[in-house]
Amino acid sequence: MRKIKLTRDTMIQALVDALKPLDYVHAFYQGGAIAFNRIDEWSDIDAYVVVDDDRVDETFREVEKALKALSPIKQKLAVPQLPWPGVFQAFYRLDGASEYLIIDLAVLKLSSPEKFLESEIHGNVVFYFNKDNSAMPPPLDKEAFVKKLHARLDRLKIRFDMFSNFVQKELNRGNYLEAIELYYAFTLASLVEVLRIKHNPFHYDFRMRYIHRELPPETIKKLEQFYFVKEESDLQQKYYEAVKWFQEIVFQIDLTETKRLIGYS
Repeated sequence: MRKIKLTRDTMIQALVDALKPLDYVHAFYQGGAIAFNRIDEWSDIDAYVVVDDDRVDETFREVEKALKALSPIKQKLAVPQLPWPGVFQAFYRLDGASEYLIIDLAVLKLSSPEKFLESEIHGNVVFYFNKDNSAMPPPLDKEAFVKKLHARLDRLKIRFDMFSNFVQKELNRGNYLEAIELYYAFTLASLVEVLRIKHNPFHYDFRMRYIHRELPPETIKKLEQFYFVKEESDLQQKYYEAVKWFQEIVFQIDLTETKRLIGYS
């Protein structure tokens, strides 16, 4: 018998059918690429389920029961700890689905303050059901967001001034593996964050996610060159240039313009 290839719609509908009748499940929605109208053949499924606080484990069992009815679960990865209280996450790959069509499932306690619904940050999520409007997109507290952004920028500047020479330290020692790891994890990561603060502050902490769509093409092209390192001398030169670029961007960031981008006056 020919194996049927599972589609995004088939998998979502199976979860809707399984979860909607359950009185302890309040809302089910999809975020990620679909919330920004960026779905393509490689997109995964970012699914969110809001449930009574004491039914998290039961919800995962019901989800897995529904998925197994479609196709065997080929792989499951539960995330042991998340930074948001009342949020639990697991990833699923089904035997009958594209290798890219992974389900990224977050089960949220009803009492959790984080529902990932602010449209400015998370886009326009797609609700499949929302009983009694249990999970309403809240207005973004722009004043608090601006304060958070200012504090983050100040911390980035201090941290960079204090630790950016760690790359040079390892280059001086001839420890090139350690130097390149620090270059990527610290120098370039810091550079990416200030570039995002400048161009799209709502996603300042998204790292590389959506970066090709949210930074100017010329900035992306320039940034790509910093990630392609050929040899030790190339690393040394690009490290110098990355430090200089970071400092230039920090100097260019106009907090008045940042407030305008956020829509806060």
